[in-house]
Amino acid sequence: MTAISQRFEELRKSNTCALIPFITAGDPDLETTAKALKILDKNGASFIELGVPYSDPLADGPVIQAAATRALQNGTKLDDVLQMLKTLTPELQAPIILFTYYNPILNLGIKEFLKKVAEVGVKGLVVPDLPLEEAEKLIHSAQEFGIELTLLVAPTSSKDRISAIAKYSQGFIYLVSVTGVTGMRAGLESRVKDLLQEMRGITNKAIGLGFGISGAEQATQAKEWGADAVIVGSAFVKRLANGTPEEGLRSLEELCKQLKTAISSEQLTVAGK
Repeated sequence: MTAISQRFEELRKSNTCALIPFITAGDPDLETTAKALKILDKNGASFIELGVPYSDPLADGPVIQAAATRALQNGTKLDDVLQMLKTLTPELQAPIILFTYYNPILNLGIKEFLKKVAEVGVKGLVVPDLPLEEAEKLIHSAQEFGIELTLLVAPTSSKDRISAIAKYSQGFIYLVSVTGVTGMRAGLESRVKDLLQEMRGITNKAIGLGFGISGAEQATQAKEWGADAVIVGSAFVKRLANGTPEEGLRSLEELCKQLKTAISSEQLTVAGK
């Protein structure tokens, strides 16, 4: 499976904005998660972010927190998630980016964790509670296993901090579109547009915009502002949780197609591309 940074280079050459859906592993069950990954892969996802359920998800809003709680109540464990991925990743075109908090990594041991996730085909890692000051060890260890660790930039970050994060972030840079936790919002903060342009002057790495994007209009806006990728989480998680698993999967597919259409229509020329 292609590396995250390599896939972004391919997308950039064709002036294509990437779609990165997020779902929570094990909600409502891992069988449905596997089906959802296949559906997203076939309907426009350039990458797929898979959340490992965690008991104290501080960066997540109520929708994803509730999904993590349900998954944990169902007995979903990291080993179960990885076993599911082991059989599935060879069938997927979209690289898998694992979203996990730092404590489970430390509990297992950094090298052991990375070895396990690399063996099942995971290509990227997002650790929302890992500060830049503590990231270097994990970044270097991840590179040994062919995994790229993506760091997050907050809308309140200073120029110096953005520069430091851009230097170390692998695969792409995850720009958080709002101050606070994940979740669906009516619109994007205007500050994000300026921040995207500011970041273009700092780095040529791909920039993915996430937190708060829930529909086609916001996704289109993010693309027009210059994002290399649109990351959508709560909207997918909410759809998958509504109704029966079959109804949730149909709704998930519908949203994926809508978002892909929205960001694929007449790609715009963006500064820095």
